[in-house]
Amino acid sequence: MSAEALVLIALLSPGIASLLILLTGRYPNLRESVTILASVVSFLAIVPLSKEVMQAPVEVTLFHIAPGLDFAFRVDAFGMIFTITSSSLWILVSIYSIGYMRALNEHAQTRFYFSFAVAIFSAFGIAFSKNLLTFYIFYELLTICTYPLVAHEETPEAISGGRRYLAYLLPSGAALLVALAITYWLTGTTDFQAGGFINGPAEILRILFIIYLLGFVKAAYMPLHSWLPTAMVAPTPVSALLHAVAVVKAGVFGVIRVVYYIYGPNLASSLNLGAILAIIAGFTMIVANILAIGEDNLKRRIAYSTINQLSFILVGAAMLNPLAFAGAIMHIPFHGYMKITLFLCAGAIAVISGKDRVSQLDGLGRAMPVTFAAFSIGAFGMSGLPPVAGFISKWYIALGTISANNLIALAAILAASLLDVVYFFPIIRNAFFRKPDGEFDERGRLYHLYMVVPLALTAAFSIILFLNPDILNVFELARIAVNDVWGGGI
Repeated sequence: MSAEALVLIALLSPGIASLLILLTGRYPNLRESVTILASVVSFLAIVPLSKEVMQAPVEVTLFHIAPGLDFAFRVDAFGMIFTITSSSLWILVSIYSIGYMRALNEHAQTRFYFSFAVAIFSAFGIAFSKNLLTFYIFYELLTICTYPLVAHEETPEAISGGRRYLAYLLPSGAALLVALAITYWLTGTTDFQAGGFINGPAEILRILFIIYLLGFVKAAYMPLHSWLPTAMVAPTPVSALLHAVAVVKAGVFGVIRVVYYIYGPNLASSLNLGAILAIIAGFTMIVANILAIGEDNLKRRIAYSTINQLSFILVGAAMLNPLAFAGAIMHIPFHGYMKITLFLCAGAIAVISGKDRVSQLDGLGRAMPVTFAAFSIGAFGMSGLPPVAGFISKWYIALGTISANNLIALAAILAASLLDVVYFFPIIRNAFFRKPDGEFDERGRLYHLYMVVPLALTAAFSIILFLNPDILNVFELARIAVNDVWGGGI
């Protein structure tokens, strides 16, 4: 099968599945079988596609719009890292969702699975985009299709969270459209190029960079972050989608595309854009972790952790050197597996025990040992401790700060990792070493395995990726991405 066909199969599988989900909505078993089948088909197309991309990028042009503007896909090593993360995690989240949604007897399950499939379709489109125009179309589609997921519960709190979500992300999309127009006006193209392509007066380019940052509010840097903790009112599989699989990853993915594939490291350095990004990200890392320490709602605490970890990726991008760049792009899949583990654990805890507060978790580790063991693995990874994959990506980012002679950035990432320990490890200690605070009635026992098996697998992969970072071709793809941008390796 040709590489171009693999691109279309991987991309169209979730798109076609979304339509089939609507058609099979009255037959839950068939509807959910479609979801799982589509996730498997996408993954099975993406694995051989990654081998092709390691030889050379794969291009597919669907139609021409104007000179320098095409609706087209170009799958490179960096895009493959994002796609491998999304496709592999979609399988596990789909299985988890069956247990979660059925155990709680959630309403509007067809709408949920439909919106989820469209979100994955959008994430793949973002990763595969050859240019900023194609990227923008899928980026906005991702915003629109995730709104029903955030507001799924239809309670006043959920509706409010959904409105805030749109209030931040729709204007952000407008800023991205402005940035796209200015880029096209300056250069006559929006095609991503490793090492950058843009040129123009320095002041215009600096202003344009700020507009780009406003366009990528999905990266959840402060002070434009409050939509993310608020969105935790959504069902846990949605939180996993927001934080680990698609939405926030699309934000940091976009920032890296701008820095390295529109500006390029040399131009970004001469304009001091790395310093701007590092200041924003460093501030976000520290403040997000301080807020996490005081947050009692478990999902919201994990949400603040996401804001912090995204800024690790941005700090890596801001250093403008190969080591930090490699660490930043490897942290996309590594963080994805670790963070989804934490959210799946939080959802299982809430469904099975009915508890969603950190202060309520005393002794639960004895009743739910697999869930809390998986949570512990995720927490170790968030803190950058071995033997979890987060250690590797954070190590490369730290080496990159040293290579850039930026000791302030190094101090920030070390302090942020220490704060990760401060707000995660007491949860583990209290769950395993304190006496339970009363009994709880287990709920949804029939569907426990649907939740526990996926979270155990994501936790296991978080360790496997430490032991063998190339099991999903992550390290090799990162090496190729570095070569693409700098013409030299790591």
